[in-house]
Order: sequence, then structure tokens, then C-alpha cells
Amino acid sequence: MHKQIFVATFILFSLLSFGQQAEIIDVYTKRDTTNHQFVKSDDLFIGRWDKLAQPNFWKQVMVTPPDSCIINIAATRTILGKESFVAWKAQTETQKGLYKDSVRKQYGLASDVKIYVTSGKSHFYQIETVMPSISKAVDAFEKYRTDPWYAQAILLIESPGKIQYSSVGAYGPFQLMKSVARSHGLKVNKYVDERKDFDKSAMGAAHLLRTTCIPEAKRILDKHNLVYSESDLWFRLFVLHIYHAGAGNVGGLIDSLQPEKGGQELITLMWQSEWGGFKNASQNYSQVALASLLQLQELIYEKCDYIFECKAF
Repeated sequence: MHKQIFVATFILFSLLSFGQQAEIIDVYTKRDTTNHQFVKSDDLFIGRWDKLAQPNFWKQVMVTPPDSCIINIAATRTILGKESFVAWKAQTETQKGLYKDSVRKQYGLASDVKIYVTSGKSHFYQIETVMPSISKAVDAFEKYRTDPWYAQAILLIESPGKIQYSSVGAYGPFQLMKSVARSHGLKVNKYVDERKDFDKSAMGAAHLLRTTCIPEAKRILDKHNLVYSESDLWFRLFVLHIYHAGAGNVGGLIDSLQPEKGGQELITLMWQSEWGGFKNASQNYSQVALASLLQLQELIYEKCDYIFECKAF
């Protein structure tokens, strides 16, 4: 049976309510005649973000089963090999240290080069499963006058097919903390938690981004005289870091770095820098966003039969 079931059209929406333009891919399925909307991400390729080692590393993590692990250089996410994660966990800390030493020796790396062993997460990043939710969130963010690119990126990172509490207490498809959810219009108490409601969670996330994250990103960048456009991919990734780590941590990091320009150079510098609560998980956040967006693009285009031939609806 032919696996290709999608037909897509491109529609340019002028989202004047928040000063942005979003190019929406309207994807139709032959199987059930339903359609889903996604934000087009050509800037991933125009800016050659798809060639960076970090997002390509996370793409591998997303398709690697949890019983396998990827051996990689922490600073650059350069992949050195794959091993059994079951066997890795069975080793003592001493054995793990000796193994990492052998990897450094094999690849001619300095003794202080940090080696990570990252387990596969194909069980978590179910991109195809989350596609209908993304379409729903794109509509919601347009309704709440917020750039729908963020809806798509955050859902791909947080994978709403697995709504659960994070280690720090975030919950729901947009992983909102209790206090944040309450301050952006959601009811969270011992009787009800509206963070699990998709529409209300989307409303809270959109309001958080529009009234806090995006203005804080501008304030931080303006403070350092960095030139940006709200539609720049790097600016949106910068906003995602604020969404995840908070403006205080991101602002403190930028103050410590004293960058002379923004762009991809700033984002990749953030990937290798720490300050306050901005640590490994925060560094990874926009890397995972890029990897997820690349995976989504590939999934859509691989399953489109007539993408350049179809009529605009």
C-alpha cells in the first residue's frame, strides 16, 4: 500500500494583530480528508541551521530507541558512536570513567573534554502523533494574537502526547509551572488544574509569550544594542530560552557574555555557556526545537505527493 498520503498547499497569512507574517502549510490527507496547519520553516535551511551538529545530534536521539545510547562530545554534540544503554547502566562509575577515557584516547581528545552518554528517546518524540495537536495550537495562537511559530516549536519539544509533570513541577502540553499558569489566566488549585486542558494551556502559553517572553527578549537584546527582527529564527530561539529558563537567567547569561552581535553566533554561544539556572537543560532547549522542526519538515515533505502541483485553497 502506498504510504504517501499527504497533499499540501501554501497560504501566507498576514498576522497583523501582532506584527508578524507566518507562512502556513495546509496539509490534507487522502485517507480521511482532514487537514492540518503548520508553520513553514524554510529559514531552517536558508540559515543553514540544519547543518549544525547540535540539532543533528538531537535528531539522532529522537530516532534512537531507549535501550541504546549515543556517545558524544558535550560541548559540540559531535557523535562518536552508539552503544547499548542497558550495558552502560550496568557498569560501575569507575568502569564508566575508564570507558570515557578510552573514547578520548581513541579520538585523540584532551583529558578534560567532557563526554556525554545520551539515551535514545524515540519513545518520547512521537512527531507524527503530535501533528494534529500542533495544528490545533497554531489556530489557538492566532486567536490569541501570538506568533504561531512558538506553538509549533513548544509542542514539538514538550510532546503533548505524553502530558506529565516535569521534575520541577511543570505540567500540561505547554509545560507551565503552577505560578506561571495562574498569573496568565489559568485556574490551578487542589480541585482543578487547567494546565491539562489543551485550549486553556495554549491560552496561558500564548499570553506568557506575548506579554512576558517576547518583551523581555527585546529588553535584553536592546540593553546590549543587538539588532534583531521578531521574525528572525534566532530571535524566536532566544525567546524559547526565556520561556524555558526565565528572563532572569537568560538576561544574566547575556550580561556575562557581553555579545557584540546576535544571530546564529549568539545562539550557538548560549549552547556552550552557563549562568545561574541556565545550565544543560536550558542549553538543549533550542537545540531540541531545531531538531524537532527539522523532523516535522521531513515528515511532511516525505509524505507529500503533489506539494508543488496542488492548487491553493
